[in-house]
Amino acid sequence: MDDLTPDTSCPAGVQASPNHGERKDGKRPDSVVLHYTGMEDAASALRQLCNPAAEVSAHYFVFEDGQILQLVPEERRAWHAGAGCWQGERDMNSASIGIEIVNPGHDHGYVPFPDPQIEAVTALCADIVARWRIAPDRVIAHSDMAPRRKRDPGELFPWDRLAAAGVGHWVKPHAITSGRFFQRGEEGMPIEALQAMLALYGYDLPVTGVFDEMTEWNVMAFQRHFRPERIDGIADRSTIETLRDLFGSRRIDRTDQA
Repeated sequence: MDDLTPDTSCPAGVQASPNHGERKDGKRPDSVVLHYTGMEDAASALRQLCNPAAEVSAHYFVFEDGQILQLVPEERRAWHAGAGCWQGERDMNSASIGIEIVNPGHDHGYVPFPDPQIEAVTALCADIVARWRIAPDRVIAHSDMAPRRKRDPGELFPWDRLAAAGVGHWVKPHAITSGRFFQRGEEGMPIEALQAMLALYGYDLPVTGVFDEMTEWNVMAFQRHFRPERIDGIADRSTIETLRDLFGSRRIDRTDQA
């Protein structure tokens, strides 16, 4: 793919990865999935994403200084998402555009994302969602669609800054206070209601009425994205009220778009 040219109007270079294929079943991008590279340095991550033997890739790669590279054309299916699900879609590779953000991640010394990098990611996402008409609640974390396997881009990623620029879905998290909470091992109708809200929002969670390990993983993924002050898998008042506010905000967003 020597003739690869950027799809985005943002300043971007190119470094073609061979790791891509056709989007399946006529799917078009209706989501953006944000990742961190999770490796010790940018060079290692970029080599991995362009290595045929690795069988992984992404559409875009964003350095700490804000430099953007396009690796795979947006019309093609990059191999970034893996097994997972969001809002019922299980082939997220075919339905999404993947952005790798250089950061060592939790296993190599997780650090805050530099301002130039976030500014570049925000501009890139804004360009993508405008061109493909992607709904705010389909700009997601890798951990949202794969809570058991993934933690990226993690609790240090500033989703509020993206939302301030019109990218993604976000509400101010409720403060952490005392009060009733739910945790692993509990059962009953309140657990069913919690699971139903998470599932209706987009998380791949069966409604069983039992706060099991899978429920805990999904609560942690929700907290990592929407209530990052504490990530413990316990559905406290702050977590539940933030989730309820997201539902109310999403109804308003969709009415405005109609």
